[in-house]
Amino acid sequence: MPGNNSAASSKFPKSKRLLKHADFQRVYQNGRRQFTGNMTAFFLRRQQEAALSSSPRVGLTVGKVLGGAVDRNRIKRRMREAVRLSSSACEGPVDVVFNPRKSVLTMPFAEVVSEVERGLRLAAQRARVAEATRATKEK
Repeated sequence: MPGNNSAASSKFPKSKRLLKHADFQRVYQNGRRQFTGNMTAFFLRRQQEAALSSSPRVGLTVGKVLGGAVDRNRIKRRMREAVRLSSSACEGPVDVVFNPRKSVLTMPFAEVVSEVERGLRLAAQRARVAEATRATKEK
């Protein structure tokens, strides 16, 4: 695709995404949950040995209950772009799975971005606190 270099460089890279079913299940079963107004963020801090990189990884779950394929795909596109724009809000080896509500489809995009940013920031903070608490209990 000639002339499309800027779009390719601004994609949401695979290294920052949750891709495997097992990773999603690990976050759901062992992680914690944070509610924002229009979405739920499940998060789990990765163990240092398993953390290949210290950057966060994000996954999206958009179920059939949110509408037809067109609506679900639009929600996913909006969420992916919001995560891409907000990725600097989260630091450290944490996995986050977002479950948006149907309202994400119609709300202003700036609000989607601010909610994703808030969810990422809270997930990183609370994952650090949970890890510190777990470390002190093990001693």
